[in-house]
Amino acid sequence: MGMTMAEKILAAHAGLDKVIPGQMVMAKVDRFRIVDIVFGEMGELGEHLEELGIDKVWDPDRIVLPIEHQVPPSTVGDANSYVAARKFAQKYGIKNFYEIGRHGVCHVLFVEEGFARPGELVVAHDSHTTTYGALNVAARGIGPIESLYVLKHGKLWFKVPESVKIVVDGVWPAGVYSKDLVLYIAGKYGTDVGLYKSLEFVGPAIDALSLEARQTIANMGIELGAKFALFEADELTINYVKGKANDPFTPVKSDPDAKYSQVINIRVEDIEPYVACPHNMDNSVPVSNVEGTAIDQAFIGSCTNGRIEDLRIAAGILKGQKVADRARLIVIPASMQIYKQALKEGLLEIFIDAGAIVDGPTCGPCAGSGKGVLGDGERCISSTNRNFKGRMGSPDSGVYLASPATVAASAITGYITDPRPFLKEV
Repeated sequence: MGMTMAEKILAAHAGLDKVIPGQMVMAKVDRFRIVDIVFGEMGELGEHLEELGIDKVWDPDRIVLPIEHQVPPSTVGDANSYVAARKFAQKYGIKNFYEIGRHGVCHVLFVEEGFARPGELVVAHDSHTTTYGALNVAARGIGPIESLYVLKHGKLWFKVPESVKIVVDGVWPAGVYSKDLVLYIAGKYGTDVGLYKSLEFVGPAIDALSLEARQTIANMGIELGAKFALFEADELTINYVKGKANDPFTPVKSDPDAKYSQVINIRVEDIEPYVACPHNMDNSVPVSNVEGTAIDQAFIGSCTNGRIEDLRIAAGILKGQKVADRARLIVIPASMQIYKQALKEGLLEIFIDAGAIVDGPTCGPCAGSGKGVLGDGERCISSTNRNFKGRMGSPDSGVYLASPATVAASAITGYITDPRPFLKEV
């Protein structure tokens, strides 16, 4: 019996010829990314290492630490967290530290800087680490205690997950995007379809997607319960990574006789723009079911849909249009590289002319603690990845998740709107 992508990566990093689902293995990790808010949640990370008698980390060159969540900091607490992060980076020799001005939302920046390489194993103190699976990386989030162990030893226990293959066929209809696909999956199969499993996304419709669109799906793999969300490394992926990284890497592909706990077949022609209604992603429905629902705010950004492709799609809809009087639109490019590219292409001017506010790269209102949080009774349509109760502000607010296209169209009308009538080129 052959192995799946997840099984091959875990076997290779555990020094084993073969692993099977349910097996526990100690595997070496290739990279560890620290999330900036860990310094606020755990206190001064360095102090915890000192308490454990750890005076150096396993490999400073394999650790990545960007400033991202609240940029620039608007509270003393956030500012102090960043002071602690800077001290940590300096003390432990973390060269891959990304200060404000060179920063970006961590999952976007990690890929941009060439740290996501096919066939590798990556962990981070953040659940949306599954994003890197779009580049054939077995990546998962871990907790604070696990983080301390990885910092010291560079390895961690893993339980080999079962794998689910999601085969996506057909040709993408106009106005339907990878975000709609993952919302469709959540609505039809539930947010537990990948619970402690490795999701594999394959098929002609997946091959037709850009790397950015694949990252949207992988990013939201955790919202389907997945431990990993993996894509094969095709020519597009390999060429992209070769342009970023000097070190060799070894892509993996599932064997033809690999065993899956479930195989799901989807045709993209059967999908229309989708919206996840409050307060969970499995409450996802076709946009036609909720069209006309009034909104107060629209948000385009985050590690899910704040990339340049997303901004181009949104700008194509907003060009020559105005944000509705009853609504407001916030746009946040996910990294400084994306911000500069959007500026160069004139996208930021399109947003501003439409009546939007454009902020510098940060997680922003996505987690409900940055600029753009919601007040009591407000509704927001957002390109982000979670709509739990109170996620973006007041527990009495409501968040609707959708593609950047649907968000942009809704900002124009002030109501949840099908984007397809608005489609045009920038």
